[in-house]
Amino acid sequence: MAAPRRRANMKGTMAETGRNPQQGQEREGRREPAGRTLLMVLTVVVAFCCGVAVGHAQVADYGQKQMGTPAEDAKPTVLTHVSVAQHLDRPLPLEAQFVDEAGRAVRLGDFFGGSRPAVLALVYYKCPVLCSEELNGLAGALKMVRFNPGRDFDVVVVSIDPSETPADAAAKKAAILKRYRRPGTEGGWHFLTGQQPAIAALAEATGFGYTRTAGPDGKMDQFAHASSIQLVTPAGVIAQYYMGVEYSPNDLRLGLVEASAGRIGSPVDEILTYCYRYDPAHNGHSLVIARIVQAACMATMLLLGGYMLINFRRDARAARLSPASYAGRHGNG
Repeated sequence: MAAPRRRANMKGTMAETGRNPQQGQEREGRREPAGRTLLMVLTVVVAFCCGVAVGHAQVADYGQKQMGTPAEDAKPTVLTHVSVAQHLDRPLPLEAQFVDEAGRAVRLGDFFGGSRPAVLALVYYKCPVLCSEELNGLAGALKMVRFNPGRDFDVVVVSIDPSETPADAAAKKAAILKRYRRPGTEGGWHFLTGQQPAIAALAEATGFGYTRTAGPDGKMDQFAHASSIQLVTPAGVIAQYYMGVEYSPNDLRLGLVEASAGRIGSPVDEILTYCYRYDPAHNGHSLVIARIVQAACMATMLLLGGYMLINFRRDARAARLSPASYAGRHGNG
């Protein structure tokens, strides 16, 4: 009889308190994750505070800070004279004496004075990297221009190394023509060598700065120099500069048209040179918005003028054919 009473008492107690052992365990289980979360938050906050305190302790006051020694950004001494100064509208020393790839003595002026502009490049033929890249870039760009060397313009390449020979010039010409691949244009490519006075006069006129440097073997047989080409008018005056080793075919085409003063090129090229202007700051052609607007206004005026002329002629023709009907149709207008 005692056991049934204990069970009855337990049921009564549970009924009075309204609690269930399983429900209590579930509530305790829910409280555990909440407690863990709170503990993690407190841990993060304490760690953050400790980090701020340590960081503040390690940072010096503003007055105690010292600037580090700045990196040396000056140009190396060997490159002091290596640059290209754009001497636009400067005449070339046309009396300077050189020797071409065939060994013939020539004057620089032999390639000017006619009706053709020229592309001028100062390089040296034994240059290990840069000069070949420059000439290859020039040949690749000219390959995409429809003008032909020897007919529309000339290419004049001059070595800055007085020790190079016509054989060196001939070998470089053969390599470039092999890349250019346009038969019949060989006569428009001229590869020259010369002595130091002629080279120096041409370099000074074009603003081409360079200096002799030692090669890997220690011999002073190489040159530090920049990379650029010049477009020259038929009279031998510098018109445009293009820097680097890759050139825009469109810029070269428009530049040759401008340098020739309209002697080469089509009417479309003339329109393009009207709308695009050579920009020395960027060494390329930029679209001139004002000229585009002018051209659009002129085209609009031409269209309106043509439309009005057609209508006037139509009305005049109608008046001649039927004066009475024309008067009746327009009498009340």
